[in-house]
Amino acid sequence: MRRLHKIMLLNRLLVHQFALLFMIAMLFAGCDNNTVGTETNGNGKGTLEVLLHDAPANYEEVNVFIERVEVNNADSDSGWVEINSPQRSYDLLELTNGATEVLGSAELEAGTYEQIRLILSSDGHNVIVDGAQKDLFVPSGEQTGIKLNVNAEIKPDITYTLLLDFDVARSVVERGNEQSGVRYLLKPVISASNQAETGNVAGIVEPVESMAYVYAISNSDTISTTKADTTDGSFKLIGLEDGTYLISVDPTSEGYQSQDTTGVDVTAGETSDIGTIILPEN
Repeated sequence: MRRLHKIMLLNRLLVHQFALLFMIAMLFAGCDNNTVGTETNGNGKGTLEVLLHDAPANYEEVNVFIERVEVNNADSDSGWVEINSPQRSYDLLELTNGATEVLGSAELEAGTYEQIRLILSSDGHNVIVDGAQKDLFVPSGEQTGIKLNVNAEIKPDITYTLLLDFDVARSVVERGNEQSGVRYLLKPVISASNQAETGNVAGIVEPVESMAYVYAISNSDTISTTKADTTDGSFKLIGLEDGTYLISVDPTSEGYQSQDTTGVDVTAGETSDIGTIILPEN
């Protein structure tokens, strides 16, 4: 009986040891599975997001129909990749004063994408002038794609946000005169920047009725333009590279004088608030 009891104890001990070894093996297997899962979930791709914003112009609306947004990671036309196919019209004048519109966002293989292009439709573009809609003609060359050099470096698991600044005032060209009729042409002037490498300037212009334009100027070059909000005078200039700027406020209503603010520092990823700018009366 004593020998049988010892055998039973030994068997029980072996069972416990086997169970312990099994649990340890499962634990290590679980760790290995987690590691493999992490590597599998990381697909080596990054995200490119394309935002559109605009400088103001003396029109009531400027509507542009964008069919597709594509990027290229090669030296030839064979490397174009579609980011989005919006197939819709955008009123560019709604995208001022810090407002933006997402043109597209997509996962891409890691690498440097050298160019972006916007494919416009052959028609469907117009401007609103004094309440009347006028066709906005796009030259045939622009319909094949407005190409911009961007050199966007896409890294795994990181979102690269590209800002496209559509300068409407310089992009809409008027041909003819009132007697022969005015013809409006769209010759896009667009600049591109990496949002992570830019900062902003914000403030308020008073009085609101001055209907002021606000300019960010660097070394005599106007880098960005917006129009102060017509309800509260607020403004925001976006997409500015690191540096020091002169902020010039120019009223469009009679009875007020322009005002400049010098030495405004801009840092990437930050908004410099310069407070309230009060325009003196004439």
